[in-house]
Amino acid sequence: MRSGAARRRADGRGGRGPFGFAAQATRTLVRTGVLGPLGPRALRDVVRTAYRYGPALPTMLGIAAARYPDRPAVIDEHRTITYAELRRHAEVAAAFLYHSCHLRPGDKLGIMCRNHAGFAIATLGGAAIGVDLVFLNTDFAGPQLAEALRRERVAALFGDSEFNDVIAAADFAGPRVLADEPPQGGGDLSPPPATRRASRIVMLTSGTTGTPKGAPRDVQPLALAIPAIGMVDAMRLRSGDPLVVLPPLFHGFGLAYWTLALALGSPIVLCRRFTPEAALKMVSQHRAAALFGVPVMLQRMLAVPRATRLSCETSSLKAIGVAGAPLRPDLATALLDEFGDVVFNLYGSTETGWSTFATPADLRAAPGTIGLPAQGVTVRVLGPDGRRVPPGQPGTIHVGSRMTFSGYSGGGGKSVVDGLMSTGDLGHADDAGRLFVDGREDDMIVSGGENVFPQEVEELLARHADVTDVAVFGVPDDEFGQRLAAHVVPAEGAAVDADDLRAYVRSNLARYKVPRDVVFTDHLPRNATGKVLTRYLKEN
Repeated sequence: MRSGAARRRADGRGGRGPFGFAAQATRTLVRTGVLGPLGPRALRDVVRTAYRYGPALPTMLGIAAARYPDRPAVIDEHRTITYAELRRHAEVAAAFLYHSCHLRPGDKLGIMCRNHAGFAIATLGGAAIGVDLVFLNTDFAGPQLAEALRRERVAALFGDSEFNDVIAAADFAGPRVLADEPPQGGGDLSPPPATRRASRIVMLTSGTTGTPKGAPRDVQPLALAIPAIGMVDAMRLRSGDPLVVLPPLFHGFGLAYWTLALALGSPIVLCRRFTPEAALKMVSQHRAAALFGVPVMLQRMLAVPRATRLSCETSSLKAIGVAGAPLRPDLATALLDEFGDVVFNLYGSTETGWSTFATPADLRAAPGTIGLPAQGVTVRVLGPDGRRVPPGQPGTIHVGSRMTFSGYSGGGGKSVVDGLMSTGDLGHADDAGRLFVDGREDDMIVSGGENVFPQEVEELLARHADVTDVAVFGVPDDEFGQRLAAHVVPAEGAAVDADDLRAYVRSNLARYKVPRDVVFTDHLPRNATGKVLTRYLKEN
């Protein structure tokens, strides 16, 4: 039986009431340098901005630009722009979208950009006129893009020129703005009418097993601030600390940490296309305080030859945030051993927002854990009857917070029990209240009457010395209903075969968990956030 303290930790971090949180928030904002004295001119600027836009992204930009006008806001491969310059670019974009593209509050602006300053300009420009922002996957082919644009009723597109052919294939007839060459002049660029309508954000699900769905949500700075305060405290971040963000900004993970950089008045360091060598150099060159990436990115950084890694100074890192896909226990331990106790495992979803995080101490004690719920978030593991299951027993992870969405654009949503939304993940908690993900609810298979979680087998095979990458999933079977299939990327020069890997699994797990199909491949197909696209593997 868990103690009351452990139960509180499983529901939300600590038992602070509103006054306790307010005190913590004030201490954190003072410590980080976000709160501090303002001159009369800067104070007037902040007040005007807050009155014009209300609690929204443009207000966050206005505060940062008033306090730190000459501080870098966005650093990418081609340019560095300060907070004052970012505000000017966003104002020009807002005017162009309003006067030339004829967008009005409530219309939808599609944004299809890689990670560079243009993404920030498009997002902030659209938010300034109160339009809803639809973030589009840069891996979309024409038909996928056409479906997303039609379903979300996108009125105008802000996109990189490299996607011209894809956009043309999608037959989009609305106005377009080039994000890598944002409007600098021409036409009416007078300030649009003031609006206090906060933009809604439409995130698209990862679509690893089907067509991506739109998950709209209101932008609520307070809802984001409550869990962010605890995270900033744990990571020891300060205003002005450079943050390297590797995942695409169109994904919730990348977007959340660009927003955090904006709130802190910190530089965000971006690159259009990830390479592990470039990521290490960015950390070293900019003396980054934090690095955010999906597990496969961090795994590839560890695979960089040691001499190259040692030539890049990474001791400035106070935190490495990992999210977007399961962090395998062996990778968690390897990252801690390489970079020190600065690794945080973050858990959330497009539908529920950010939910939990594991500190370095959590990961040392229980590698692979997703940790404890974030401040202001309730997380419970529920059985089929809707009741909380005991520690160690699997159930479906449910989340309650002010960040959950209200339903998909095309209708439908996630199941809700007592105000808590299902994440679709199966998991369990240990006696200390730490949470673990066992796999997707729809990934669990029944083989010969036995429940099998592919992730358990996948994590075991990933620890094999001759395996570089692996994906395990269920496929139909005439005799047993379903069986496991493993697609394996062998280590360079390895002489491993299918029987070796089956014997390895058999010696560590029950016989019914041994994959009957073992397929060797040069690489696994992944989406932009590093998740394996199992639907392609099942088709081939």
